Amino acid sequence: MSQKNMPFRRRATAVLALSTVLLLGACASKGMPPTAELSTARASITQAEAAGAGELAPVELLAAREKLVRAEIAVGAEQFDQARRLSEQAAADADLAERKSRADKARRIAAELGRSNDTLQREIKR
Repeated sequence: MSQKNMPFRRRATAVLALSTVLLLGACASKGMPPTAELSTARASITQAEAAGAGELAPVELLAAREKLVRAEIAVGAEQFDQARRLSEQAAADADLAERKSRADKARRIAAELGRSNDTLQREIKR
């Protein structure tokens, strides 16, 4: 091979290698849609609603709903990693909303029981 063709062959080899890398990157799998994570987030939101989060933890419930919507949009755009993260965050927000609701209900019940006990104590002392 002549000395004149060497730089051309090196460049051609480099271009071919770079093209191959780019092609493989473009063909890389986007992964699977996060269907399990989306289902978990939806179920968590439903449980939070059933626990009264709409009234007792509206900020957390709204955050969960918004993240779920964003996750569904990301799935439509085939941004599965982002959709997975948003689904997991939505489930966590919904769980927080449910726990806050249940804690608030428990505090209210405890306060009512305390008042009832006070009333009973007054009645006993009569």
